[in-house]
Amino acid sequence: MTETRHSAVETRGPTGTLERHGPIGTQRDKGPGAADGQEAEALLRQARASVDPELRAAIASLPVSMRRIALYHFGWEHADGTPAEGNAGKAIRPALVLASAAALGGTGARAAAVRAAVAVELVHNFSLLHDDVMDRDTTRRHRPTAWTVFGDADAILAGDALQALALRLLAADPHPASAAAVTRLADCVVELCAGQHADTAMERRGPDEVTLEETLAMAEAKTGALLGCACALGGLYAGATEEDVEALDAFGREAGLAFQLIDDVIGIWGDPCRTGKPAGADLAVRKKSLPVVAALTSGTPAAVELAELYGVPYEDDKEELERIALAVERAGGRDWAQAKAADRMARAMHELSRAVPDPEAAGGLLSLAEFVTRRST
Repeated sequence: MTETRHSAVETRGPTGTLERHGPIGTQRDKGPGAADGQEAEALLRQARASVDPELRAAIASLPVSMRRIALYHFGWEHADGTPAEGNAGKAIRPALVLASAAALGGTGARAAAVRAAVAVELVHNFSLLHDDVMDRDTTRRHRPTAWTVFGDADAILAGDALQALALRLLAADPHPASAAAVTRLADCVVELCAGQHADTAMERRGPDEVTLEETLAMAEAKTGALLGCACALGGLYAGATEEDVEALDAFGREAGLAFQLIDDVIGIWGDPCRTGKPAGADLAVRKKSLPVVAALTSGTPAAVELAELYGVPYEDDKEELERIALAVERAGGRDWAQAKAADRMARAMHELSRAVPDPEAAGGLLSLAEFVTRRST
């Protein structure tokens, strides 16, 4: 790579929402992140357009009982089955598959990797359906979560069906990389489940019983693994060497951890009108997110205060949530998370330069990685 660019720094403004104060590192000539943001948004739109037809076709193959839940979850139908023009998500993971294939194999490889991109999107949404049940989240993408509408059992079964669809899509793909791709995706699902298990187990432990190291390992498994797998699948479909595929996987994992760090910051201080989730939802359920654990283990007076607050169940007290958020910030959790996100992005850039040394070819992947850590929604 001929230039070093990392994620932007985001801090809380007077209203409490996140504000961007420019990137850590250098930028291209068109101003702070503007060109990269536009490129990333174009790649996300292209990915959505590429994967949605096959994604819809895959979901249409499900039994009616599973299909209606999946269509609701993706925002394509209302709960009563009438058509909707909802939000199916940003398509970050499919975009990474396609950008990785294009970076190493050009437009032909990108076209060949669409089915792999759909499979990754199905696995991502399988995990969302299950996570919402386990975390008892009531909103996603500005609408009630599937389990609140259809019940726990139906939401879990719909998630299981999406995972099966993903593996079937790859297994049936005549592309020579499909066998390696389905194995890698299946391994990723196991890692996702292990990460979620670690997350739920940590929630049952006291505020002083969780280490920062295990929280980082859990976040890599839950978030970094699938982003890494997405990039690796793109490399496989481009016919990349094993070394380059592993470098792409490492790039995605590091970028994924940066993504999770910023996501956890947004989970505490983000604007609910933009996030689609209630303010302080993670704090209300006493979630041991990365900023919280960093604050709890900081050894500061604010950490002691935070541990006391976190040891008491939430009782619908918004002022209490504000006190907890302030304690996390005073204990350094917010600053630590933002600095760690920049560090992980630096590592991601290094891994990307190993697989795709040409900055021009790597531009799409770089823009996507910066986009997910620059966001404030």
